[in-house]
Amino acid sequence: MAPTHMLLPLLIFLLQLTLLHQVSSIGINYGTIGNNLPPPKRVAQLLQSTLINKIKIYDTNPDILEAFSNTGIDLIVAVENSQVANISSNPSAASQWFTARVAPFIPATSIISIAVGNEYLTAESDKLDRNALVRAMQNLHAVLVESGLDRKIKVTTPHSMAVLASSFPPSAATFAAMLLPTMTAVVGFLADSGAPFMVNAYPYFAYRDNPKTISLEYALLGNGTGVSDPKGYTYNNLLDAQIDAVRSAIGSLGFANRSIKIIVSESGWPSKGDPGETEATPENARTYNTRLIERAQSNKGTPMKPKESIEIFVFALFNENKKQGGASERNFGIFNGDGSKVYDVDLSCQFCSGSGDKLGFGEKTSGGVRNRGPSVWCVAKPHADEKVVQAVVDFCCGSGGVDCREIYENGDCYAPDNIYAHASYAMNAYYQMHGRNYWNCDFKGTGLVTFSDPSKFFSVMDNVDIQNSSRASEEQSKSGGEIIYSPNIDVVKLKKF
Repeated sequence: MAPTHMLLPLLIFLLQLTLLHQVSSIGINYGTIGNNLPPPKRVAQLLQSTLINKIKIYDTNPDILEAFSNTGIDLIVAVENSQVANISSNPSAASQWFTARVAPFIPATSIISIAVGNEYLTAESDKLDRNALVRAMQNLHAVLVESGLDRKIKVTTPHSMAVLASSFPPSAATFAAMLLPTMTAVVGFLADSGAPFMVNAYPYFAYRDNPKTISLEYALLGNGTGVSDPKGYTYNNLLDAQIDAVRSAIGSLGFANRSIKIIVSESGWPSKGDPGETEATPENARTYNTRLIERAQSNKGTPMKPKESIEIFVFALFNENKKQGGASERNFGIFNGDGSKVYDVDLSCQFCSGSGDKLGFGEKTSGGVRNRGPSVWCVAKPHADEKVVQAVVDFCCGSGGVDCREIYENGDCYAPDNIYAHASYAMNAYYQMHGRNYWNCDFKGTGLVTFSDPSKFFSVMDNVDIQNSSRASEEQSKSGGEIIYSPNIDVVKLKKF
C-alpha cells in the first residue's frame, strides 16, 4: 500500500474531477451588434476565468473563432437567417459554406454545434421559406457526415416560444397549426441525428405582456407556492413550465418515446426598458440571472422529467447598443461595452484559474501557458528526452490542431525560450481541448499533470538546473506513478491511475 503522503494528492485530484463532472454546463450568448465592444481576444481571456464553458454566437465571425482557439470553451456557431435559403439550395452550397466558415478553425476551436438560423420560423419576414430550414439542416448534416464530424458537431435551430399554439397548461401544449408540417420535419431530423431541440425562453416577455395573470416572482424563478398543471405537475417558476410546454409539443408530434434533449438557447432579463417596462431593472435582472445560473448548475430537470438536467445559455454577455427594437432589446447584457458589470452576478468558478471575483476586461492573463477552467494543467516532464519532447511539439502544433503562434518568436509565450516550456504550452492546449483526460497528457511518457500554474512553474525552473531535479525521476521510477509538481513545496507529489 502506498504511503499516506503519496495517496493524499491522488484523492484530492479525484475529488476535483468528480466535482467537475457534477457541475452542469453554463453557456452564454455573445452578440456583437454594438460599436463599443471589447475585442474577441479580451473576451476569451475573461471567460477563461469564469464558470462559463460554452458560448453561442450568431454568425461565424472569424475573429471570435480564432480568439477562442485552445481555450477549452465550446462554441455554437450560426448560419444567419439570410443565408439559410442559399445553403438549402443544394449540398454543394452547404459544403462551400462549411469549408469557408468553419473548417479552417477546427479542431483548435471547439465547435460543437451549428445553429441554422435564429427563430427562423417566426421571423418577421415574408421572404423566408419555411421549408428551406429543414433542407439547410439536412445539407449541413450531410457535409458533417462526409467529413466524419457528425458525432462532434450537431446541426440544430433555435426556436422562439411563438412556435407554440399555447404554452399553458404545459401538459396540453402543441405547436402552432400552420407550423405542424415543418416542426414535424425538424423534430424528426433532430431525433434521427441526435441533435438537441433549442428554445429561446423568456419569462420576462411573458410577464411583461401578462402582468395581471403572471406574478413577478413566478417569472423571476422564485415562486415557492407553485402553479398547478391539470396532470398533477407543480411549477415553481415559469421557465420550467415553458420547457415542459415544449416537451409536450414535441410529444404531440409522436416523438414522446424518442430521446430529444431540450436546451434553453437563450434566457435572460433586461436591466433597462422603455417607460412602460417598469420591471426591467438591474435588481430584477440580477435576481433572474443569479437564479438562472443556479438553476443551470443544479443538475435538476423539470416536473415532467426531473432527472433530465437542462443546459442553459444566458442572454447575454453584453449590452448591444446598436440592436434594433425597444430599449430592453439593447439591455440584456451582464456587461457594458467597456467591460464593466451592469450588475453583480457571480460568474466565479471554485475550481477555475484566474481571479473570478474580480472579473473585468482590463486584466492580463499570467505569462506562459494559458488555460480555461479547472486549475489542472498538462506540462512537459523536465527530464524527458528532448527529441521526444520536440516530436510532441511537432504533433500538437501540426496534426494535433493546436494554435502555437504564442510560442513562436515574438509570441506572448515565447519566453522562457526552452523546449520544455514551449512543449508545455502545446501539451496543455491539446489537453484542455480534449477534455482534460489524463490519457491526453501522456505523450509517450513525457507529460505530467499539475495543479499549479505552469507559468509560475517554468519561471522557477528557468532559474535552476532542471537536471538537478533527479529526486523526482527517482521517486517516479520507484512508484510507477506520474509526477505532479507543485513549485510551492520541495516535495514531489505522485499519482497513480
